[in-house]
Amino acid sequence: MRRIPTSFLALALLAPAGGAQQSTPTTQSIDGIVAIVGARPILWSEVLEVIGQERARGARLPEDSAGAAEFARNILTQLIDEEVLLQRASGDTSITVADADVSETVDRQVTQIRGQFPSDQEFLRQLRTAGFGTQEEYRKWLSEQARRSELQRRLVQKYQAEGKMVRVAVSDVDVNEAYERAKATFPKRPPAVTFRQVVVATQASQASLDRARAKADSILVEIRRGADFDQVARRESQDSGSAAQGGDLGWNRRGELVDEFEQMMFSLAPGQVSPVVRTQYGFHVIKVERAKPSEVKARHILIKPEYLPEDTLKARARADSVLQAWRGGAVFDSLAKQYHDKDELESSLEPFPREQLPPSYREAIGTHVKGDFIGPFAIADRNRGVPKYVVLQLTDVIEAGDYTVEEVRDRMRQQLSQERSFRRLLDQLKQETYVRIHPIEPFLAKGP
Repeated sequence: MRRIPTSFLALALLAPAGGAQQSTPTTQSIDGIVAIVGARPILWSEVLEVIGQERARGARLPEDSAGAAEFARNILTQLIDEEVLLQRASGDTSITVADADVSETVDRQVTQIRGQFPSDQEFLRQLRTAGFGTQEEYRKWLSEQARRSELQRRLVQKYQAEGKMVRVAVSDVDVNEAYERAKATFPKRPPAVTFRQVVVATQASQASLDRARAKADSILVEIRRGADFDQVARRESQDSGSAAQGGDLGWNRRGELVDEFEQMMFSLAPGQVSPVVRTQYGFHVIKVERAKPSEVKARHILIKPEYLPEDTLKARARADSVLQAWRGGAVFDSLAKQYHDKDELESSLEPFPREQLPPSYREAIGTHVKGDFIGPFAIADRNRGVPKYVVLQLTDVIEAGDYTVEEVRDRMRQQLSQERSFRRLLDQLKQETYVRIHPIEPFLAKGP
């Protein structure tokens, strides 16, 4: 299916690559009906418009007549597919697109495109070059495209939810053939690494934990004597994300919060206040405000223990011990179970691009090779305000280069399956829609 013009494509139409000026085909082009979908004719000028868009995007168009004809037929097929979806979506009363949604999309596109030009005058000049008399006319065109695109997207989304897009099996031969056709267009593989790690968190001393627990207990007593939970949370909670909102955590489903907190929260009835709950972040007092079968709206007050410099030194020493044990043959899973901070990724067995690694990881990994142990090195613990210490082993070091078929096989298989499922759906819809295609050779002979 042809992609409806986005802000990038619209910009390409306004300011084609290389500085050349190219107008969008209008009714002045050689025109005529090349297909009929339902009661709606598709014109040759619409095919030319898409050809112009592809040219503006830098596509290399076929120079021989047979290739040009095939290229035009493919575009016509895309236009027919798009129109079939649009007509089906327009006839489905459950699918609507609010004007506000369209307006928001268009505002964003116009702002992005206007930002590419040095002045309003240059922007308007390029609009006229592209065949739009005014900015409002351009906005109207963008609005139409955005609405059409969203209607089609929501129709496909509905069919997916209803199970009408049946998964299509894809063989290794299919994937290999698709890879050979597409490999020249793939971006280069960035340098990447895979690794396993144990992240050792700084832990507060028992004395500090006892003081924090005593503080949380006193807050619980105050609340149970009638103090307003919202006000106490604003005054006492050390959760920077929720304290200013009176401890409000909003709605949360199972699996979104740490286990100890979640188990208590889901056990409370609306209006109930929990006993003090300890988690890795500190001590909590929880109040449930509303509850549904699958989610709960709650507030909490967090009291954190104080972390001292010696606590950080002890964490670094524990990380050193983990590294020595690992190098000495200790089993990684056992070390991770005993020492690893649950907030952190335990391993990255899929290639992780070096450029996306946090700076501390990039610096520590440096020029190390596969199999090397690295660390300990410090990373920030935003929840506790103290460092954590990382020890890791590189399980692979991957240099930049071309992607192999094995590296992209799963993604290509999924993509091919989705494309074939979508194609099967479209073919079914086209069988249920009046579609008549006219020869395009007479129009090709006259030239664009």
